[in-house]
Amino acid sequence: MSAGVTGALSAAVGAVLGQAVEVYADEPATARWLHGHLVRLDEPLRVAIAGKVKAGKSTLLNALVGEQVAPTDAGECTRVVTWYRDGPHPRITLHPRSGQARPLPVRRHDGALVIDLPPGSAEEVERLTVDWPSQSLRATTLIDTPGMSSLSAHVARRSVMFLQPDDDTPTEADAVVYLMRHLHAADAQFLEAFRDQGVARAASVNTVGVISRADEIGGGRIDAMFSANAVARRYRTEPALHGLCQNVVAVAGLLAQTGRTLRQAEFAVLAELSRVPREDLDSALLIADRFGVDGGALPAGGAAVPAAQRHELLGRFGVFGVRLGTALIRQGVGTAAGLATELVRRSGLHELQDVLQTQFGQRRDVLKARSGLLALDSVLRADPRPGSEWLTAEVERILTGAHEFVELRLLSALRGRAVVLPVAMAREAERLLGEAGAAPATRLGLPVAADRAEVGAAAADALARWQDHAENPMLSRTATDACRVVIRTCEGMLDAVSTG
Repeated sequence: MSAGVTGALSAAVGAVLGQAVEVYADEPATARWLHGHLVRLDEPLRVAIAGKVKAGKSTLLNALVGEQVAPTDAGECTRVVTWYRDGPHPRITLHPRSGQARPLPVRRHDGALVIDLPPGSAEEVERLTVDWPSQSLRATTLIDTPGMSSLSAHVARRSVMFLQPDDDTPTEADAVVYLMRHLHAADAQFLEAFRDQGVARAASVNTVGVISRADEIGGGRIDAMFSANAVARRYRTEPALHGLCQNVVAVAGLLAQTGRTLRQAEFAVLAELSRVPREDLDSALLIADRFGVDGGALPAGGAAVPAAQRHELLGRFGVFGVRLGTALIRQGVGTAAGLATELVRRSGLHELQDVLQTQFGQRRDVLKARSGLLALDSVLRADPRPGSEWLTAEVERILTGAHEFVELRLLSALRGRAVVLPVAMAREAERLLGEAGAAPATRLGLPVAADRAEVGAAAADALARWQDHAENPMLSRTATDACRVVIRTCEGMLDAVSTG
């Protein structure tokens, strides 16, 4: 859909939220909450990173930001929901469950941000907010959540309560990146529970799955990412996931984080190790703990690298990263900057960033409008009052009438097989509805740089094709209704080309 259409949706949602603030002015807490959602329309998209314990959430967040701002050890602060926002200068704020928010000291150790919480204090903290000057955070606020399936039921429940507050209260996240090491029944169960059932609440369109620690799928071999990408492709069509998340991407999170924060000294150590014959280095890395302590089976040249440096290298790169880094240096990568670029490229991080941009970033206004309407809907259900009936009607009108939400519902229904079309038609419908990105060229399967004439011609062809589909007497009533939604999408793209 055109920017003008999504802009009109945001304006409509902003207007109804503003009117709701006035209606609930005698309830200060409710009015403040609604006003927060009104302001939220103009804020960066909120993306929560969720997954089980040790899935690599904080490591992936650091890779996305490009700095080590999220603690990756099992410290007290990893038990708390933590927001990472762009800010003019570094600042950490603790928001307690009761009382006033207070600042925490900003301290870095060995390049990583340190967040100090007293032992046992996490239970008293509602959230932490980290403001950090970052280009990566200007369009997206990242929210790190405690691990699901934690040994501590209280810690695990924090993530569940943040992402699924209750049946009537929407989550504060606009979208979710869900990390999994393998497809486990618990992952599918969580995603199924997260799928909202109400109007316009199609969670599959705002959820992306990530096979984190993807290098472990191939046992840390040099070709591990090939195996991981093959698994990700299979997961994209897995019935247990297809209707629950929009895409699945494989990422070696540790490699991505290290690539974005690579130090010259680390490059020098890898260069030293690259002089060791590959067979000897691979043999030494078979037992990672031994490699980090006594050098394993390394010949004298490699064993000369101090044990402390080998141990730190494993912590930063992992076995896969050490193997890949030394191999790249042997192949001619001669600078730290060049190695960093190659490590990030091979980690899968760029693929994830592309997915986040096309499936979340390009749909930002729609996802945020959706969050605002769900928030207002929850208030109207929980606290109806005389005179608020027209607000309820307006929310229902926007939710059911805005084509952007109709698209989201159909896209989710197609992915979840609630609406069934012939395979080729279903694939084209999902693309036209914006599965791979909201830009008209992407929807039409054209290059991003396609000119207006190409987009217009492709949209006209698609419109004619789907008009024919809608007249097919062999299709069910549900399928015909789906065709009409796609027709409206094609008409919208044609209109945008003619008036843009």
